[in-house]
Amino acid sequence: MENNQPQLNEHNKQEYPPMHTAEHILNQTMVRMFGCERSRNAHIERKKSKCDYQLPTEPTQEQIAEIETRVNEVIARELPVTIEFCKRSEVPAEVDLGKLPADASDTLRLVRVGDYDVCACIGAHVENTREVGAFKIISHTWEAGTLRLRFKLVQ
Repeated sequence: MENNQPQLNEHNKQEYPPMHTAEHILNQTMVRMFGCERSRNAHIERKKSKCDYQLPTEPTQEQIAEIETRVNEVIARELPVTIEFCKRSEVPAEVDLGKLPADASDTLRLVRVGDYDVCACIGAHVENTREVGAFKIISHTWEAGTLRLRFKLVQ
């Protein structure tokens, strides 16, 4: 029997799918609101998570509240979360490959959150954003150009 599954890099951790999907939505929200890159320093766990973003100025309290609102609006759209495989040379231009490890395979796994986000990822995700729950920013700090958001999901 022939195996047609693409060969991907080994994945060394098991994410909590709702939180990992929320991270994708948060990353795209930050890109859209602030024109920054996706988080390159994230710690995603079941109970609470954190992501760091490089920003030139500290966001206002209103902007922090707007991040939470926008993420929850995307979740409420009940978007399908789908997976596709493609060669590195065929990756859509909007996909940032900057976080890929040097030894990443030529075949990449793209995760799409409806029409809102697409990125290369080998982690675990929900099938639809309705499975995520409500996104809540529990605290944030801004220091030397880095915004750290700490968040959780509420069912």
